[in-house]
Amino acid sequence: MEKHPLHLKNPELQTSPEVNRAVQRQEKRPVRRNEMLRARGQEGPLEEEIKIPNDPSERIEAYMDRLEHIFLHPDEQTRERNLDLFREQIYDALIIKKENFPESYFELQQRVARERGQPVEEIPEHVREQMMDVAINDQRASLDAWIEYFTSSDAVYPAWFKYFVWRNVTKLSQFDKEHGEFKKRTASTVAPYPDIYREPLAQIADIYEKVREDNKHLKEPEIKEAFSKKFPALYAELIQKSLAASLEHRAETEGEWVKYEHGRQGDAEKLYQSLENKGTGWCTAGQSTAAAQIDSGDFYVYYTNDASGQPQQPRIAIRMEGHHRIAEVRGILPHQGLEPIMQGVLDTKLQTFGTEADTYRKKSSDMKRVTALEQKRENEAPFTKDDLVFLYEINAPIDGFGYQKDPRVAELRQGRNVEDDMLVFFDCTKDEIAHVPSQISEHTKAYVGQLEPGVFQKLPTTIEHIYTRFPGRRIHQERLAIGGKTAKELKQEIEKRDMPMNEGARFMLRSKEFITSKTPDHCDLVVLTVSDLGFPNGATLETIYKRADELGLDLCPAEVGPQYRLAHPDQPMGDHIRIGMKPIAQPDGVPDVFGVESGAHFLWLRGYWAGPTFQWDGHYRFVFRRRPSTKAPHESKLHTG
Repeated sequence: MEKHPLHLKNPELQTSPEVNRAVQRQEKRPVRRNEMLRARGQEGPLEEEIKIPNDPSERIEAYMDRLEHIFLHPDEQTRERNLDLFREQIYDALIIKKENFPESYFELQQRVARERGQPVEEIPEHVREQMMDVAINDQRASLDAWIEYFTSSDAVYPAWFKYFVWRNVTKLSQFDKEHGEFKKRTASTVAPYPDIYREPLAQIADIYEKVREDNKHLKEPEIKEAFSKKFPALYAELIQKSLAASLEHRAETEGEWVKYEHGRQGDAEKLYQSLENKGTGWCTAGQSTAAAQIDSGDFYVYYTNDASGQPQQPRIAIRMEGHHRIAEVRGILPHQGLEPIMQGVLDTKLQTFGTEADTYRKKSSDMKRVTALEQKRENEAPFTKDDLVFLYEINAPIDGFGYQKDPRVAELRQGRNVEDDMLVFFDCTKDEIAHVPSQISEHTKAYVGQLEPGVFQKLPTTIEHIYTRFPGRRIHQERLAIGGKTAKELKQEIEKRDMPMNEGARFMLRSKEFITSKTPDHCDLVVLTVSDLGFPNGATLETIYKRADELGLDLCPAEVGPQYRLAHPDQPMGDHIRIGMKPIAQPDGVPDVFGVESGAHFLWLRGYWAGPTFQWDGHYRFVFRRRPSTKAPHESKLHTG
């Protein structure tokens, strides 16, 4: 039997505790194993026990099956729930602990401040805490990027390859472009995890896939040399080549679109060959990845002319799902962003698509506006209120075509006087902005500061702007219509709109504890994060509810869950909101609260486990009911039930 690439690259893996546990789990659960075999079109025993051979490939494959079942489950609901359950464990294992921050990190910040003409003799303790929180959040975001990529439809690699890459990148720091290498991570590494370079990953996957299919490929000098290198060295080498190739003929915009058609023989190979060694950064530059993406839909590439006038340099990619739905649009800037000079070419192409291109037209509009703000800054022209609303993403995020936010947004914000921008944005004077509850008056137009006990009773109900920090930490408020509908009517309306529910949500709607108001009414709601409540490192539900009570917030009636779902048909993809409500016990006694979410394809109403020991992370968002100011503070106590 041919050897599994993971066994060749990591021979110690087959005897590791995690593989041993996976093998034992497979052997004890023959039914699940058989289901997986049949799903792959393979024959397998029906009821008798399965004994995993002591072959390294078979043992590791059992472990891959386990990981695939958890993190790549075909059911979106199950996959996202699994990710939620394991995400905090991943953070705990991989993110730097505050006690491990090296003193050299703070010394570096002092040196940077001195170089900017801002000498700092000593960093106050609360500032050190803030600096550590920023670094921890950066590490969390870099891990999230890898998790989201590997669980997305874009990463068409086999499970074993994803595991191999994850195992390696979580041991590395950022890529050093000057020296062309990765630095190793230690318990005191402050830097985020490595960026994702998709084209080099696809090239490595090709090499390993050839070895997996036929070990004879190791007789080929190029394959043998590449496969013999350790992942960090090979990854770094291919990144350098990709970055160098991406700089060729960047000023040229003339060229032509080429369509590679789903189902047409030979198109996948043509697509791969056209991208090979062109430095696009696209994972499609891998042979196996190109074939997998053509299998799922048509693929368009815009090639600009090279020095001889031939359209050879790929600059824009449009990947389809089937023949009609746009799955993604990519450029060749870092993280696959679109070059501003290619904006007009893309806009013209998008006009040939129908309403399915609306999302990408919005991205295009946003990128044009970023370019316009760049020109304003260069001309030293003042930004208007509308400009600031856009730049600070008050009403909607700025969408680009890359996997990460367009770096120009951060560059435009850098150096701006936020205090002056607030006056333009809030259309007020400094005296009309309160920063602590004692400054609140009848003339207050905005509150920007930490939330303190009773703050929501002191703030006018008409106040529009509440921030814990401007511009990024806005406290959202809204009025929600409730009442006048039964649980059955709410369920029917949700189903009519094709909004799926998991079994937890369905049970809560059937529960005797789910009570709706017979007469129409309204709720004044406040949406905030656990961090806004004062717990950046997370807290239990009881602690969260207690803090909300102190601030002047009440629990929501249970019917806010389905009513909130129905009231937000345009919820942004990836948005998750939990309802601050008295938990309702499931049949097995497990307490749940409603969650309102927007997945890749559906708007969900879900029941989420709300056990007393669960630690809700600082980024989780909850919605509470604002207590009428006529009530005395703490008159309506919050309880977890």
